[in-house]
This record gives sequence, structure tokens and C-alpha cells, in this order.
Amino acid sequence: MATLIGFSAILMWALLALFTTASGTVPPFQLSAICFSIGTLVGVAMLLIRGGSLRVFRQPLLVWLAGVLGLFGYHALYFAALRNAPAAEASLIAYLWPLFIVLGSAMLPGEKLRWYHLAGAFAGLGGAALIIAGRGSMSFSAGHTTGYILAFLCALTWASYSLISRRFGTVPTDIVTGFCAATALLSLVAHLLFETTVWPDTSGQWLAILGLGLLPVGAAFYTWDYGVKRGDIQLLGAASYAAPLLSTGVLILAGKAAASTSVLLAALLITFGAVLAALPLFLRLMGKRPATR
Repeated sequence: MATLIGFSAILMWALLALFTTASGTVPPFQLSAICFSIGTLVGVAMLLIRGGSLRVFRQPLLVWLAGVLGLFGYHALYFAALRNAPAAEASLIAYLWPLFIVLGSAMLPGEKLRWYHLAGAFAGLGGAALIIAGRGSMSFSAGHTTGYILAFLCALTWASYSLISRRFGTVPTDIVTGFCAATALLSLVAHLLFETTVWPDTSGQWLAILGLGLLPVGAAFYTWDYGVKRGDIQLLGAASYAAPLLSTGVLILAGKAAASTSVLLAALLITFGAVLAALPLFLRLMGKRPATR
């Protein structure tokens, strides 16, 4: 069940591109500040409904550093990467984070890296590459090295945050409320320093921003935290490559993108990768055990 809850974050992230496209021309850090403020309210509402205590926020400094650097650091690095490299190349490099999660999981207590985890992650990466390449031609060049490095750090940051969250498995998911609040504040500071304020023009744009804050930049972080702490982190890592595929599917359904052969091939690769990563689950259901070598 925890793995399924974690996977719901991937489903919500599939709406990120559609909602972001519909949000107008609001600058990235301003949009981040608004969305994470809404995401904070999601956590506060959950805390009040369950009758939780504010004592949940009394956590070690390392927990707070990991959470805030994970959420704010990832988004800040991603925005910076897009400013210093073409979107297709930067996005592909940034999407190394699921592979890093699968590889890094071998260092977690009680986890072992098997061939099917690795093969599944690489198959998913291949599918994601097809999706991203379909959005624009990719031609890596030395002139965009800074952007590539930032995108790599972006991937490393989110993978590290996810793996560290697993290590802090006893810390309640309610702490993500504090992470969202701190990220909203830091995003506001970055916006005031580096951007010019632009407000949405229409009610549709405001609704898109509300959708972002409630789901992909809100509830998704809570369900992801719960999933990586209590579920199968290796399966979640490999399955995360479904996000760009699902995102493209949503854009196609919304009339914002066209279906293509590359999308179909990507779907096959990502599905194959997810099945490989979930091999132990399928074998358990069939009453068998996977080979250890």
C-alpha cells in the first residue's frame, strides 16, 4: 500500500506540464512561492484533520536541512539549468534522478541492488529520452556545460533527498509541511532578488496555479515522502520514469501535443522497465522467488 501511495505522486507529477503551461507567464520562483504556499496549506489541513501536534516540527537540524535543500534546491537548480541549457538536454539530464535512486538504494539498510532493478531503471531512462527528444532536437554542446552541470546537480539533489528521507523513516510525513513552508519563503526571496513580478491574467490561469499547488507541487510531496519511507523505493525509482510519459499523454489528451511513434516506443520501454523493476513482486504473486544473481 505504501508503494501505491508513493506512486500517486508520480501520477500527480504527470499534471505538472499541463498546469504549468496553463498558468501563464508567471516567473518560475514566483510560481514556486505561490504553489508551495498552497502546498503548505495542504499539509496544515491534513494535520488539523488528523488532530496532529505541532511537536512534529521538532526535528533534528539535519532533517530540516535535507528537506529544505531537497525541495528548494531541486527547483532552484532546475530553473537555473533551463536558463543555461536547452530544455530538452537539461530535462534529460535532470531525469537521471530515478536512476540515481535505484543505484543509491543499494546503500540503504536492508536493500540490495539486483540486475532487474538496474535494467529496469536504464530501460525507463531510454523511454524518458525518447519522450524528451520528441519535444525538440537535442545536440549537446560545450557551450552549455554550465547548464548541464546544474541539471546533473538537480538530479543528484532530488535523488539524495529521496534516499535521505528513507533513512529518516521514523520522521512523520507531516514534517513535509514545514519543508514546503520554508521552500515557499526561499522562493519568494529568490523571486524578489532575481525576477519581475507578473500576476496571472485570467481565472483559468489562477485555477491552473491552484491545481499545481494542490497536486504536483503540493500533495505529491507528502505521498512521495510516505512512499519512499515505507514502500519499495527501488520500484518507485524505476516507476518514476512513467512521469514524463504520463505527462506527454495528458498533453496529448488536452490537445497540447501530438501522438507519435516515439511516444509509443517510450511507452513500451518504460512499461518494460517498470515490469523488470517489479519482478520480485510478480514472482511472489506466482509463488516463486527471484534469482539473486
